[in-house]
Amino acid sequence: MLTAARAEGDALIVGINSDASVRRLKGPTRPVRTEAERALLVAALACVDAAVVFGEDTPAELVAVLQPDVIVKGGDYSPDTVVGADVVRARGGRVVIVPITAGFSTTSTIERIGGGTTRD
Repeated sequence: MLTAARAEGDALIVGINSDASVRRLKGPTRPVRTEAERALLVAALACVDAAVVFGEDTPAELVAVLQPDVIVKGGDYSPDTVVGADVVRARGGRVVIVPITAGFSTTSTIERIGGGTTRD
């Protein structure tokens, strides 16, 4: 997903939900890793230029501030459901949907290892 996203533009900035927003969206046992851990891991990937943590439930404010030329989301979205798509399109930008690779979500990883919910 991130490699495909990087191929769509000159730089790749990845929005990372804060711990509080993940809890609101996914429940009290999430996230599995802290926002700092997740941001550090994502930022260390060769295809990623920067990772930015946002505290809202959607990246709408982040998109408004960054004003990207392209916004990329996974295949569980349609172009009309991508938050911030209107901002990007209003500037002549593009919305790109990348097909999901089965078995690589955090949820599927948790299920595969037995549903563990505690941090070390």
